[in-house]
Amino acid sequence: MTATRPLRDQLPTPVRRTAGAVRRRLRGLRYAYAQLPAFPAVSTEPVRMLVGPTNSAGQGYAWARAAESLPGVKAVSFSLRRPGRFEFADDYGVPLAWFGQSRWQKAQEAHVLGSYTHVMIESLRPLFGARGVPDASGEVRQLQAAGIKPALLFHGSDIRLPSRHAARERWSPFAEGDPLTDRLEKQASRFAELVADLDVPVFVSTVDLLDDVPTATWLPVAIDPAPWQQAARPLFSGDRPVVVHVPSNPQLKASDRIDEVLTELAGRGVVDYRRIDGVSHDRMPAVIGAADIVVDQLRIGLYGVAACEALAAGRLVVSYVGSVVRERVRSLTGREVPIIEADPDSLADVLTDLLADRPAAAERAAAGPAFVAELHDGRRSAVALTDWLDPKESL
Repeated sequence: MTATRPLRDQLPTPVRRTAGAVRRRLRGLRYAYAQLPAFPAVSTEPVRMLVGPTNSAGQGYAWARAAESLPGVKAVSFSLRRPGRFEFADDYGVPLAWFGQSRWQKAQEAHVLGSYTHVMIESLRPLFGARGVPDASGEVRQLQAAGIKPALLFHGSDIRLPSRHAARERWSPFAEGDPLTDRLEKQASRFAELVADLDVPVFVSTVDLLDDVPTATWLPVAIDPAPWQQAARPLFSGDRPVVVHVPSNPQLKASDRIDEVLTELAGRGVVDYRRIDGVSHDRMPAVIGAADIVVDQLRIGLYGVAACEALAAGRLVVSYVGSVVRERVRSLTGREVPIIEADPDSLADVLTDLLADRPAAAERAAAGPAFVAELHDGRRSAVALTDWLDPKESL
């Protein structure tokens, strides 16, 4: 394709447009006769839940499994599978190429409207395919018209208002005039208006988002602790302490500052620093299990899936959680978040203090698995979903 592009670019504009139209037509014919991706069988349970389409960090699938622990509930996770991104487990999914095809879109719409009693839409992203609509608000109304109970779920940057975050958090990564900040500000503002207009149940995956959606219900992130525990080696059993950072979003996690501090400590032989990029999720338990300390993020003021996975492995997790989130978790659950607090200014001192008393540090790390088992193994997530999934509740 790269070899022919220069020649195509030299063609007259009308010829180039015609060639493009022919290519699109041929591609459409190919999909018109291809076998559709499989859809799940329709359950006979009284409550049939669908969650999708983002499956961010595998949470759609995890919440579906949590929901199925409730009596009379069958749950299915759907995800849009984008090329070049790590895939998490789901119950069914569709490649991006199919997401824009009208034949699949019609089949997906018929499947959803004819199969489920409850549909949770993640990040207000369309479920029925790429139809040129900016969000799933029309689909929410379509679900309601079909007698299906919709709900919305937000993961973070989809609903977090940067200007509010910047006013609240000293270390906020959001700055006026920054392209990412401006884009997220517009999206969050629009989604907040839709939340108010749609008036359906709303869930958020981290407690900090209750500032952005005060009427929402916290749906705790859920993980299977077993792989993380099984892959974990004893703390501080190597020649030098291993410190890991996995920057899913370097700008939001302050990865530049984390790199600076840990590279300096590694240069002095204090730690072995490993910045992890491009590792699939199924290989991450071994990566985290080989670490002693996991530095998550220093700017947002929360904890999420990655921190819970490291806590489940009994690692020392260092991150900026913030007093507001800690107090909110304490108020909602009675539990203390066992993450060691650090910010861009204090990270070096926090790590130095931890390494100066390794027995005390190991004792602090031991609180992680119990915290995850109580709040983030899916049981509390099921409780959060109970009222919405109650078949006696009507629209």
